[in-house]
Amino acid sequence: MRYLKNIFFVLVMVSLLVVPAMAKPIKIRFSHVVSPETPKGKAANYLKEILEERTGGKIKVEVYPNSSLYNDKEAIKALKMDVIQLACPSFSKFTAYVKQLQIFDLPFLFKSVDSLHKFQDSEYGKKMLKLVEKRGLVGLAYWDNGFKVLSNNVRPIVKPEDAKGIKFRIMSSKVLEEQFKALNAIPVTMSFSEVYTALQQGVVDGAENPWSNYYTKKFYEVQKYTTVSYHGYLGYMLVTNKKIVMKLKKAGLYDTFLKAVKDATEYERKLAKEMDDYYYKKVKESGKTQVIELTDAQKEPFRKLFKEKVYPKFYKIIGKDMIEAAASF
Repeated sequence: MRYLKNIFFVLVMVSLLVVPAMAKPIKIRFSHVVSPETPKGKAANYLKEILEERTGGKIKVEVYPNSSLYNDKEAIKALKMDVIQLACPSFSKFTAYVKQLQIFDLPFLFKSVDSLHKFQDSEYGKKMLKLVEKRGLVGLAYWDNGFKVLSNNVRPIVKPEDAKGIKFRIMSSKVLEEQFKALNAIPVTMSFSEVYTALQQGVVDGAENPWSNYYTKKFYEVQKYTTVSYHGYLGYMLVTNKKIVMKLKKAGLYDTFLKAVKDATEYERKLAKEMDDYYYKKVKESGKTQVIELTDAQKEPFRKLFKEKVYPKFYKIIGKDMIEAAASF
């Protein structure tokens, strides 16, 4: 009898040690660089909300916005080390080692937002996501910022030749360099945080931005002309690491995690479109910049120029078949 009591005591003690360990939630730290009020910021918080709700607290998500934890470059390193488990950098942060992602910088490659999303959701897009695995990362989804407009302080841009000699700020991208060189313009690589002052002081004449950046950073206040070209796309890749994937699979939570990511992606895309339209309207209402809306016919010379002068330079890097496939959607 005493022997049985001892066994029972041991079993109770073991259960007390094991149950709390099993009940401990899996922590996911999500670091990003934008405001919580942006589409990416709102989607990050939405992902946190639905993950915690759908898993009954078995997953706990901590969101760190505004580069409060890391900037995008640092976040990728932290992700590999499993210090954080989610990040959503722009494509330019990956292209140093996944050069095929430069496809998203090619001007006028996608006919519309719907065409872009169809490509991203296709087998081609899924293949692109897998390319980051060589760096120990796991590509989960594409999130939108929007299509870009051209702005400058020299002259209205309606035809390709109107851009000649104008200095445009660009983020670090070989495609964007070639894009502006094809226009006989002057590309100047510069940190995003420096753009407003550079435009204000004439260090550069112009820039390219989606409406959300253009309005929230008040670039329209220091630009005389804004051409609604929608020539290029600016987006992000939501990424995690292999260690957290294995942990979620072991806990039987990975399918729930992927479904939440899918739902958050749909939410982010819808929000990005709504906020894009809102900021476009706000810029026009401001009256501080002349807005030039290009027709399809006016865009055609730009498309032809870029297809002839820019695309071929990236056939070997990205893959001609991949570029042609993207253009067909």
